[in-house]
Amino acid sequence: MDGDVTWRGEEEVRPLCPIVLEIVSFEGFVILPLPFPGGLSPKMAAAAGPGPEELILLEKLLGLKKGNKYSAREERKIPVLQTNNGPSLTGLTTIATHLVKQAKKEQLLGSTAEEKAIVQQWLEYRVTQIAGHSNKEDIRIILKDLNLYLEDKVYLARNNFTLADILMYYGLHHIIAELTVQEKEKYLNVSRWFNHIQYYPGIRQHLSNIIFMKNRLYINAH
Repeated sequence: MDGDVTWRGEEEVRPLCPIVLEIVSFEGFVILPLPFPGGLSPKMAAAAGPGPEELILLEKLLGLKKGNKYSAREERKIPVLQTNNGPSLTGLTTIATHLVKQAKKEQLLGSTAEEKAIVQQWLEYRVTQIAGHSNKEDIRIILKDLNLYLEDKVYLARNNFTLADILMYYGLHHIIAELTVQEKEKYLNVSRWFNHIQYYPGIRQHLSNIIFMKNRLYINAH
């Protein structure tokens, strides 16, 4: 279904559309399909977005010195970073990318053209699809499509840990924390990925450790 696209700062609100699962060609290379679950629902669009908290966690993970001043703009809590030299930066992915480059860890943005495109897709997905609060149906669709996508992958960008894994982990933490044991088993690929990421050195910090039944996580691993 075609329709107008509305932009709110960094955030893109798309009309409802079918899930696209085919492979897409992009400037001579192939990028993996990104399972957008029917566009951003009105309830998710109205929910609180990512605030500065994730950026503070990212700073510490990257080994950057504290001192950046963050604020949140509008009801969606769009983060704003006031830089020392130049204009302020607005938006989760914009600021996160800046911090990665500041830490000289550009490999987290992708090492190849294909990987960079995949990372960028998932950063956009993080902002447009993973809201601070969403209803059970929104969550079910997100987890179902993410579970399908991760069926044959270790990380979101295939075999390499990137900024996409970091921000998706932070964005999904409160959702995964509320899943029942049965739901964790239902979305086994998501659980396997999430458990792998939460034990990556330095990423979890003060966030709670989510418990999984490890004998179930890897029973069908590829």
